[in-house]
Amino acid sequence: MKKYLLTLLIISFMLTSCKTKEKYNGLNLNMGNLYRLSDAKTRSISPENFTGEKGKGGMATLEEGTSRVAAREYGQGWKVNPWVPVEPDTEITLADIKDEGAIQHIWMTLDGCDNRLSILRIYWDDETEPSVEVPVGDFFASGWGVDCWPSIQSLAVCVNPRNGFNCYWQMPFRKRCRITMENMSTNLMVLFYLIDYTLTDIPDDAAYFHAQFNRKHPLPDMENYTIVDNIKGKGHYVGTYLARGTYDSGWWGEGEIKFFMDGDTEFPTICGTGEEDYFCGSFAYKFNWERPENNGVPAYEAFAGPYAGFHYFLDDAKISYVLKIGQYRWHILDPIRFENDLKVTIQSLGWQHDDKGDKYKHLQDDLASVAYWYQQEPHNPFPELPSKERLVIKKENPNPMK
Repeated sequence: MKKYLLTLLIISFMLTSCKTKEKYNGLNLNMGNLYRLSDAKTRSISPENFTGEKGKGGMATLEEGTSRVAAREYGQGWKVNPWVPVEPDTEITLADIKDEGAIQHIWMTLDGCDNRLSILRIYWDDETEPSVEVPVGDFFASGWGVDCWPSIQSLAVCVNPRNGFNCYWQMPFRKRCRITMENMSTNLMVLFYLIDYTLTDIPDDAAYFHAQFNRKHPLPDMENYTIVDNIKGKGHYVGTYLARGTYDSGWWGEGEIKFFMDGDTEFPTICGTGEEDYFCGSFAYKFNWERPENNGVPAYEAFAGPYAGFHYFLDDAKISYVLKIGQYRWHILDPIRFENDLKVTIQSLGWQHDDKGDKYKHLQDDLASVAYWYQQEPHNPFPELPSKERLVIKKENPNPMK
């Protein structure tokens, strides 16, 4: 009996010892484990260090730097190259990391060109098709461009004055990470950026980050809007950004979101109860028809939370929208898990009245979205982005029904 107990004590001690000595890889950070040390290496890529190499930051000379005039009396090491130019119809590489690790934070801001014509792409390992392909403003939940920058303080995305774009999506890679920016406009882009990452061991069960853009303008009559379709593989859906330009002065958010997964056909596994419900609001975001400064347009209560948010802008640019709306929903604690396939749609519904009372009204609005998810590779190739003419937000109403 004593021998048996001694054996149990030895096994228990060995298990405890192994657990104590288990190495922490520096990922999955939170306030509860921020004290833990690891062998992860912190690196950052910017115009002041294009490769992220140790001890290679701030080395640009006055001859090389984009801010050579401002730094002319100071010289090397004094903010000589803080931004890069991206010429019209040009794509440049922002980062090309050949190692194992994870992107932990991206900050950027840009000037000179339309955000919808500035395309962010990310490629994992040696893939030739991007896993992220989104106009930069929409990627950061800010699809309406100049003078329509929201204030967002969420866990995944923060937008700070003035169009300070930040994302905290964790993006692991095993061999390589390549990030590019394309300028599809006719103007020069001035781009500042920081890509903060760690070099460390990645768990075997880590999936790859994906983000895909879509837009319909106007949405065809009686058609549901597709946020994303044809996702194939195993993964989980983690977020939605939806930009809506509405031409109707009434309420626009009655439509249901639907998640069709793992062989669903006519009916989905997950069906929401309304647009503002999915984005974690309720009862039309408490709109107020009485604010005189809005000339009869309802005023809503905007919010920016850690997991969901809603903002809007009156159409001061005279594009014929009544409102320019943005909504985000991050499934950080409630991911939508799928084994084989996923499709996500949302209805576009408002209200109208006849002699029998109120009833739904299909709205042919301008809808654009970004779907965010993790999955095993390989992924299905994305559909082609809309043409340059279809991407840009035009100062007209193309909807013949309005």
